[in-house]
Amino acid sequence: MSIPRSSGILLHPTSLPGPYGIGELGAQARTFLDWMAQAGQRYWQVMPLGPTGYGDSPYQAFSAFAGNPYLIDLTTLKEGGLLTDADFAAMPAFDAARVDFGVQYVWRTQMLERAYAAFIGGHAAHLAPAFAVFKTEEAGWLDDYALFMALKDAHGGLPWNAWQPGARDRDPAVLAEYAARLAPAVERVKFIQFLFFGQWAELRAYARDRGIEVIGDIPIFVALDSSDAWANREQFHFDDRGQPTVVAGVPPDYFSETGQLWGNPLYRWDVMEHDGFRWWIERFRGSLKLFDVIRIDHFRGFAAYWEIPFPAETAMHGRWVPAPGDALFRAVRAALGDLPIIAEDLGVITPDVEQLRDDFALPGMAVLQFAFGGGDFSVNAFLPTNLKVNQVVYTGTHDNDTSRGWWAAASEDERHNYRTFTSSDPQEDTFAQDLLRLAWESRANLAVAPLQDVLNLGTGARMNLPGSTGDHNWTWRMQAADLRPDLAAGLRALTERTGRLAPL
Repeated sequence: MSIPRSSGILLHPTSLPGPYGIGELGAQARTFLDWMAQAGQRYWQVMPLGPTGYGDSPYQAFSAFAGNPYLIDLTTLKEGGLLTDADFAAMPAFDAARVDFGVQYVWRTQMLERAYAAFIGGHAAHLAPAFAVFKTEEAGWLDDYALFMALKDAHGGLPWNAWQPGARDRDPAVLAEYAARLAPAVERVKFIQFLFFGQWAELRAYARDRGIEVIGDIPIFVALDSSDAWANREQFHFDDRGQPTVVAGVPPDYFSETGQLWGNPLYRWDVMEHDGFRWWIERFRGSLKLFDVIRIDHFRGFAAYWEIPFPAETAMHGRWVPAPGDALFRAVRAALGDLPIIAEDLGVITPDVEQLRDDFALPGMAVLQFAFGGGDFSVNAFLPTNLKVNQVVYTGTHDNDTSRGWWAAASEDERHNYRTFTSSDPQEDTFAQDLLRLAWESRANLAVAPLQDVLNLGTGARMNLPGSTGDHNWTWRMQAADLRPDLAAGLRALTERTGRLAPL
């Protein structure tokens, strides 16, 4: 793909402000898009939008196709007649600075159940025709996902490979019996997905009207406890009890001395290639309904992936296994045309990864926080002077500390290298703006900064610490007052000066 010279902001919707404990797809999201337009930004980057489970990571979703019910705007439902003031009477006291996913799981689930009860009771009847169309058009993934979630509830929330064998192994007679018994729950799951997709479509249209496109993630792997793994078991390395025989991760790296043991099931690429990569084509097709541009997380796994025997305590004792990335992307391109893809090519990058990226002319990524380490840092590929035009440069990502936090903890070598490169001696309270300016001034076509860096926030605003299960991962929220007009004006001036300005 060819990206115009432009810039954008990384902010996951859960981090938006709002009255109900988590960011939603309503008024506050529209306010953020208005602010982005005032700041001259063209791209809003989000993380995966799927329904999250244990650990709350958007990269471990119950479905690669479904939307996260937590993001459904409840005010919109009230205005549409699906909720009433009385439904909010027992609302918990929410933390405006952090998401409490446990509270969301209980309270918001109850609220969405009430909205569905109102719908089947005759409220908002005008939605019925569109709901029927949605169920038909999305049946390819929706039927499996809705039954999966209903079965999960029926089994006390256990992962699918701990269900009773008939449900676990998708015995047709057993599934038919469950489908009949759980029909109301299945229909409720489908209706909630209908609400999510409707609100997301309206928000994307609002963004387009302001010249803003959405960049969204495709995580290369799916969660073990997902409808994708359960419904497509033959396409993964599972034994006859649904246990993975090998799992995904990465070897020791910048983030961890023992590597990262992600635990995702690995694909049977031979099976996928035999059926023409059908599942992957549908996954890309589904993502194009959500996003304008797709960022492929862990792109290097399409050239070769780190295979770890299951079970394992760390990711250290794995091996690299080749993957048929070239055949996959040719099949996807043949089915869907040239796709707007950004390759997240960070980590252990070898010539075969670079070849795969370049054969399909995909822009890769660079992170400025990684640019100033090592001895002869002048050869560092992430240094601003070494960036490519067809590249996306970030000050940091959701997996990094904030730039202010990074500078506060930087080694003396990193600080020395930065001072040498910039001929400046930044202070902690100015470093994030300095790094953002370096990104915007670079030759990379697209420059992106997490909103935390635009707001000059410290480590307490970090979104995720890879390899950890800390309570603060994925929980950070901005405040409504953060979107100051003067901040938008300053960012717009920088964006215009560096030739990245998007039209209002």
